[in-house]
Amino acid sequence: MHVHAPANNRTKTILRVSLVLTFAYILLTLFVGLRAHSLALISEAGHNTSDFLALLLSFVAVYFHARPATDKKTFGYRRAGVLAAFVNAIALIGIAAWLAVEAVGRLLHPLVVEPRLMMATAAVGVVMNGVLAWMLSRVSNDVNIRGAFIHMLGDTLSTAAVILGGLAIALTGIQWIDPMLSLIIAALIFWSSLSIMRETLNILLEGTPQDLSLTDIRSAMQVVPGVCGVHDLHVWSLGSHLTALACHVKILDIPPSESRRILADINRELVERFNIHHTTIQFEMRDDAGCAVEDGCLPTEESLLAAAHGHSH
Repeated sequence: MHVHAPANNRTKTILRVSLVLTFAYILLTLFVGLRAHSLALISEAGHNTSDFLALLLSFVAVYFHARPATDKKTFGYRRAGVLAAFVNAIALIGIAAWLAVEAVGRLLHPLVVEPRLMMATAAVGVVMNGVLAWMLSRVSNDVNIRGAFIHMLGDTLSTAAVILGGLAIALTGIQWIDPMLSLIIAALIFWSSLSIMRETLNILLEGTPQDLSLTDIRSAMQVVPGVCGVHDLHVWSLGSHLTALACHVKILDIPPSESRRILADINRELVERFNIHHTTIQFEMRDDAGCAVEDGCLPTEESLLAAAHGHSH
């Protein structure tokens, strides 16, 4: 997907505003959480840190998307954000583990929290996260920030749960509600971070994208008229939203003009069905017109005529 300059600038502006407000709210929840003895609010600070990192990753992706490739970086800097996300995911898993340990300690030795301060701070978070999610939804057609939008939407719901928890504490005086909320939020941080770590590790190891199947891709390529077979097929991610493909394709010994048509048909199939735009395809010639039976080749009428003409000499 190509991002035009005006949309790109608008996306950067929204991401900058989101980063500043989210960071300010992290500081607020951390400060008030310590003052109100609310581990749930401190956990919210950790949860919002994961949102801040998701926003930062989106901003880095948008920034580096516009940077051209160089002789030293032939694919550009698309994996810079992926590498940062992998490191951040590991750090967030550590934060989630610390919060879980603290929550268990609070369950064993409860502290009296200030529910009104807890609810007021969480209410600010609901409004802020809701507004940011709405702002991000306005540009969510940009693939670089859809993940950040989902993070902010989820955080709006978890912050609302903190308000309900504060209300329950105010009405019942049950103090273990706060560390129980903290455990739930820590589990959310751990789950989302584990998902990010798996996805980014797969990209860094050049694994096949999780939403693609080599079998389906090979089958789609082999039904293109003129293709006799596909082998040495590799599909990997250059970044979080850009897939590359390289392979060898067997075709009949046909004129170059006909092979260009086959290449165009293959690329169109890859774009339309699998959203793969970056391809490196090497043709291997077959002079055997009988490959249609052997390799599942569907030769075109032009290629058969060319092969028949060749055998007549």
